[in-house]
Amino acid sequence: MRTRTVLASLLVMFAGAALSFAADPNLGTWKLNESKSKIPADGTKNNTVVYTAAGDSVKVTIDGVSGDGKPIHNEWTGKYDGKDYPVTGDPGSDMRSLKMVSANTFAFTVKQKGQVTITGQIKVAADGKSRTVTANRTDAKGNKTTSTAVYDKQ
Repeated sequence: MRTRTVLASLLVMFAGAALSFAADPNLGTWKLNESKSKIPADGTKNNTVVYTAAGDSVKVTIDGVSGDGKPIHNEWTGKYDGKDYPVTGDPGSDMRSLKMVSANTFAFTVKQKGQVTITGQIKVAADGKSRTVTANRTDAKGNKTTSTAVYDKQ
């Protein structure tokens, strides 16, 4: 009897975790739709962004091109809790955070050496087929820019 209770509890726990990720509109592969995006000429283009479940966290893998035309690849794994998580592969940031604002809206922050360099918002369309990422950046000289990147789900 005790074994069945433990097994049933584990099944409910794993099913709940699977359902929470199944409902995550960010999961999947997203391709940049340049024709719908407004990215400054010297801005980074994240051509492909992949969100995958990683236990109770999400792993985000980004591939693209920097403002000066060089290929970029960076990764980070974290939760939608607004806490900072380390980034690998990005010389412009060492920490990122992501927080769920509503079912299809997420706020993010990018930091370098404790300083916020980018803030923004991700909005996934109600049909889950596209998402819009608005990023507000402050460069080393204090100049502020905003970019809007539209992605199509693959």
